Amino acid sequence: MFDAEKTKKECIEWISDFFETNGKGCNAVVGISGGKDSSVVAALCTEALGRERVIGVLMPCGKQNDIDMAYLLVRHLGIRYYEINIQNTVDAAMKSIESIGEISRQTCLNLPARIRMATLYAVSQSMNGRVANTCNYSEDYVGYATRYGDGAGDFSPLSNLTVSEVKQLGTVLGLPQILIEKPPIDGLCGKTDEENLGFSYAVLDQYIRTGIIEDDKTKEKIDKLYLQNHFKVLPMPSFSPTGICDNK
Repeated sequence: MFDAEKTKKECIEWISDFFETNGKGCNAVVGISGGKDSSVVAALCTEALGRERVIGVLMPCGKQNDIDMAYLLVRHLGIRYYEINIQNTVDAAMKSIESIGEISRQTCLNLPARIRMATLYAVSQSMNGRVANTCNYSEDYVGYATRYGDGAGDFSPLSNLTVSEVKQLGTVLGLPQILIEKPPIDGLCGKTDEENLGFSYAVLDQYIRTGIIEDDKTKEKIDKLYLQNHFKVLPMPSFSPTGICDNK
């Protein structure tokens, strides 16, 4: 029952209202991977703010084989963009961290994502911006995002939309189909999202929206991932001492 055209209009209005309240005259800063999520977010921001107020940031880590897709997107939208290669920063950080001993695989995968977000915020602060989060609901549901990496941002247009819904948005936004259907990949581990997860987004989306899933083992895996990773989308737990009253 998803109405992509209606959702597009509502989301464009929501982005416009966000900037009116939280950064009037500011620019939207979007990390551009060339995948559907960053493409749709950049397109929505362009519709809401105008292309002159959207800044794309391409952040390869060394050589990125599919960076041509990122260039296709920024040129299609006609937005400003910058390419900032994070390889030297990642290497320098890893060299310093090696002093602690053996470094886990997850550290090796998550550090570049966090450096990318630090880079986005550096660009944003220098260019009067607000950083767009490009995660979708399907990824967030199973924790397929790096906390304080791609899971960070100032505003999140897609966090309540599944992968299939994001694809439909991309179509009504007039994005090139190759960007909408491009297999999601983080450019760091050499595998697609679905290869890492062990199930397709189509199966996950159906389960999220309808509760229907055919394979019990896949259901068990999704449920386990949800429980393990739900903390990533919640506010940071904070201690509240007793006997302190806020009179504001």
